[in-house]
Formats: sequence, C-alpha cells, structure tokens
Amino acid sequence: MSKVTNILVCGVGGQGVMTATEILAEAAISLGFDVKKTEVAGMSQRGGVVTSHLRFGHEVLSPQILPGEADLLIGFESAEALRWGHMLRPDGVALVNSGRIVPPVVNIGLFDYPEEPVAQMRALGLRVHDFDATALAVQLGNIRLGNTVMLGASSDWLPFPAEVLRDAVLARFGSRKPTLVDANREAFEAGRRAVAGETLAA
Repeated sequence: MSKVTNILVCGVGGQGVMTATEILAEAAISLGFDVKKTEVAGMSQRGGVVTSHLRFGHEVLSPQILPGEADLLIGFESAEALRWGHMLRPDGVALVNSGRIVPPVVNIGLFDYPEEPVAQMRALGLRVHDFDATALAVQLGNIRLGNTVMLGASSDWLPFPAEVLRDAVLARFGSRKPTLVDANREAFEAGRRAVAGETLAA
C-alpha cells in the first residue's frame, strides 16, 4: 500500500458503513497514525446510499480520496461497490459483500439494479474478492453482525496486524453490550476466513 493508506467504504443506510469506518479509524489512531475521514449519506432514511473516505499515514492533509487512488474498497453492497469501482488504484483491492440490498431508488423505478455487479467489476479489470457477508451474519444469528464480518475480511489487507482491528471492534461493541463481544469476535473471524489465503495468492 502507499505511504498514506486510502480506504473507501460504501453501502446503503443501515449496514453500518459509518460505524465500520469509525472502527478502522480508531484502530489506526491507536497505532499513532494521522487519520482523516469523511462521510456522505445520500439519503437520510435507512436504505440510502452511504460512502465514507478514510485516509491514514504519518501525515494526512485531506480526508478526500481522489478517483484512482483508493488502496482498498470495502463494498457492503455489490451494486454500490460497482458504482465506486473507479476509485480504486490499478493495484487496489475490492472486498465485496455479494448479498444484495436493493436501495429505494431501485424499488421506486428510478434506477435499474445491475444484473451481475461483481462480474462487471471483474470485466473492468478490477481485483475483486467477493463473499456473502450478509448470509454469514445471518448464520451467526444476527444480520447486524455483517459489518463486523466485513471488517474481519479487510483485516489482512491493512498495514497493521489484524489483531489491532479486532481489538478495536471488540472495544467498540463490548462497551455498549458486553454480551455481544463473543458474537463479534466470531463474526470477525468468519470474515477473515471468507478471504483466507487470498492475500497470499494475490
């Protein structure tokens, strides 16, 4: 990754995009990095498009990631990942939840949902690792664990040990509801397993 690490997180409202970005930022801050982030919520209600830019390094002057400069794209929703694929640098990586959450703009007929978002990303030459984070969360008993699954999947693509991010996840959710610590630990490891070995083979 570049000297400044650029991560773009995208999805729809209710998936935990902003929370995930905050946890990534907290992990980077814990290691002494200079961190800048910004969020854009396209619609205020649940289901609206949400994107979040996160940049960290020894010195970061702006939170904004320019097109073609993202090291990592974390797509909580596959159509949104496709829409933001142009942000990746040539050797960047997209981690994409293949579980679909169709946004309201599609349901009311303003836009069509792409038939195969992940296939289209690969056809564009993007380096994509996809898995069904939503299904994994449901298997673990709580669909809201999806954002922890996504964080787990991203943990081996960061310029610091996975344990640093895992501890940030557990600190965030453990402080709110200690009974969720074990569930989030399991979800984090499920996300890591979902892309296990792909970082080595890449």
